[in-house]
Amino acid sequence: MSEFKPILVGFGYGLKDSILGMTAIFRIDDAIEQKYEEKQRKLAEYQRQHRGTRTRPKQEKSSSSKQILKNMIQCCLLNGGIFWLSIFLFENYIIPILQWITRNIFELVSGSTSQHSNVWFWMGPALSYVFGALWVLPLFWLSKPLNSLWFQEIADMAYRKNRGRPLALVHIARGESVSSYFSRSIADFAFSILLQTFFLLQGLVVSFLPVVGMIASLGHMCLLYSLYSFEYKWVNMVLAYADIFYFLFQGVSVLTLMFSFHSQFPIKIFAAVVWLTNKVFHKSMTRQTDTSKLTATPSDSG
Repeated sequence: MSEFKPILVGFGYGLKDSILGMTAIFRIDDAIEQKYEEKQRKLAEYQRQHRGTRTRPKQEKSSSSKQILKNMIQCCLLNGGIFWLSIFLFENYIIPILQWITRNIFELVSGSTSQHSNVWFWMGPALSYVFGALWVLPLFWLSKPLNSLWFQEIADMAYRKNRGRPLALVHIARGESVSSYFSRSIADFAFSILLQTFFLLQGLVVSFLPVVGMIASLGHMCLLYSLYSFEYKWVNMVLAYADIFYFLFQGVSVLTLMFSFHSQFPIKIFAAVVWLTNKVFHKSMTRQTDTSKLTATPSDSG
């Protein structure tokens, strides 16, 4: 029983953090605003002591006031109002209406609906796949930059409050140019998309395993959601953080109990997709470097 204790404890902590985090995120705005007001008050005290003036400083509103709440509303409108609502309407209204129409057509043409079940057996899933390929997937990739921008703002504020200055701001403070930071951000964004895509494919592949396929796929999807949620922190603390605290992030991403194999060693579940993503990036960067050398050679020789 002691072997399963770390699993249950980690899962429980993750479940608790996921529930408490739903309300804690909305208190960060107030904490940031209070910190800003305290800073302004200390600055005013310092100015009065050194200048000997009693003039009240001009009250300025913090630029980050209620920014988290604003970004949360934007994310909910985009993901819930467009994604979820469109999928909900398609699955619960459009599909049943089309099924009713086709059944009536079969009844009018042949006088029987016996063939309708056979046709709808492949027609229903086909319509769902077409809807996902032509609407859900393109909309997801088009909205990915917006989601990343808003989530990153929320993540930076939360990280600044709990752990300190985010890694990106540290690089800028150390003298990194804006163009270099922008290029690195694009590379990180592309690497993130590749990593999530490969890990999603890995989760789909393990779902075909006999007996344990469903549980293994559920575990992969939990970690994929955790990667999407905690990516800002894992970038600052290295990806191996997810491998060590595997069951903690399982608990964060799922609200139902699950069983999983426990090992005394870190679960390198991301190892394959990270290796594949690094290979793809390394090959593309090598080709780009070779192309740059070839284009630069004629000008050098001239």
